[in-house]
Amino acid sequence: ITITNDKGRLSKADIERMVNEAERYKEEDARNKERIEAKNALENYTYSIKNSLADEKLRDKVSESDRSAVEAACKDALDFIDRNPLADKHEFESEQKRLEGVCMPIMTKLYSAGGGAPGMGGMGGMGAGMDG
Repeated sequence: ITITNDKGRLSKADIERMVNEAERYKEEDARNKERIEAKNALENYTYSIKNSLADEKLRDKVSESDRSAVEAACKDALDFIDRNPLADKHEFESEQKRLEGVCMPIMTKLYSAGGGAPGMGGMGGMGAGMDG
């Protein structure tokens, strides 16, 4: 962080206080950034799965029971986000792993049957590196 005193309006004590506050909040800012990234990852994954199920080309290739299971899991994930907007990083990651646990077997079965949608090939790696 750079704090300048171009016009002499800030005293040395003011500048020192501002620098100390910036340092003090740096760690909190980093935690908030991680939390927001985890929330966004969960939300993006959820909508990606929902959009895949809504795709006309895939709709008939998913059994009704599988579709219901995935739709319910997606709804639960979105409800979790709505109920817990300030959850910590690990809670969002845990919810994403729960959703992946429901969706991955179904989506893998779908793609192995030759129903892969364009742009969905990378879905399997979305949860990688989130073991926290």
